Amino acid sequence: MANFASTADLGEKTVSFDELGPGLYAYTAEGDPNSGVIVGPDGVTVIDAQATPAMAAEVMARIATVTPRPVTRIVLSHYHAVRVLGASGYPAHEIVCSDVTRDLIVERGQADMDSEIGRFPRLFRGREGIPGLTWPSMTFHGRMSLWFGTREAQVIQIGRAHTMGDTIVWLPKEKVLFAGDTVEFGAAPYCGDAHFTDWPETLRRLRALGAEKMVPGRGRALLTRADVAEGLADTDAFTSTLFGLVKDGVARGWGLRDIYHKTVDAMAPRFGAWAIFRHCMPFNVSRAFDEAQGIDRPRIWTAERDQEMWRALEG
Repeated sequence: MANFASTADLGEKTVSFDELGPGLYAYTAEGDPNSGVIVGPDGVTVIDAQATPAMAAEVMARIATVTPRPVTRIVLSHYHAVRVLGASGYPAHEIVCSDVTRDLIVERGQADMDSEIGRFPRLFRGREGIPGLTWPSMTFHGRMSLWFGTREAQVIQIGRAHTMGDTIVWLPKEKVLFAGDTVEFGAAPYCGDAHFTDWPETLRRLRALGAEKMVPGRGRALLTRADVAEGLADTDAFTSTLFGLVKDGVARGWGLRDIYHKTVDAMAPRFGAWAIFRHCMPFNVSRAFDEAQGIDRPRIWTAERDQEMWRALEG
């Protein structure tokens, strides 16, 4: 069995629950997956459900400190298990995602669940409580609006980046953005299912919104325009640098293992201290290697493929 870098990551993270504005909150945990919270007049919407029902209970405990209202809706930014499998732990009766994300759950949801749990056990505390895949009760195409009284939250399939179904939640009046994993802060983007060629344009669309506060997929809440700009720029720099290095290696005719080690060595001085850098890079370079050779649709990661790749690159 391959010993993934993440299997040694056993330390508990300190949770923060930051107010972004009236009824708007960020649940963050030092580089672990984040959730967003919108408190409405009749109930609470959670953006990204966490990985297990037990971990969802921790989000609800924080919500209970600011409102007695129940969680009535979950919005999924994408299909990855670490974001969606906790949905059954909420009383929510409505689960929303893009039509593309639902298609990805159909195609690769079970493989992704098995793969992610094997890679990063700490992020699936209480996994025995997961009843199965999370299925949406509502899908949308392109964009839709959720209304909380007079407050609008736009749910937008913003473009291909972290996955092909990436969805953000944008509150235009409050200028608050829940970005999912299209943006990270102080944490390495996971790019195993990414679209590197499209990611810069997706980030351009995010910049054009003019967010003043942002909840990235990982990392602390970004509470100023300068923080938001930094998060966007850092994510752009990481993904563009990685893809540029891999494309250069492919053009030179190098093999995947050589490209991997050269890319890690080149990126470590700037990005190596970011959370989950060592865990993500084998998956990231593998996907970039495929895309640089013209494979547009990411290959499905299975538990078996994970093991084979890790042994080939890190064994």
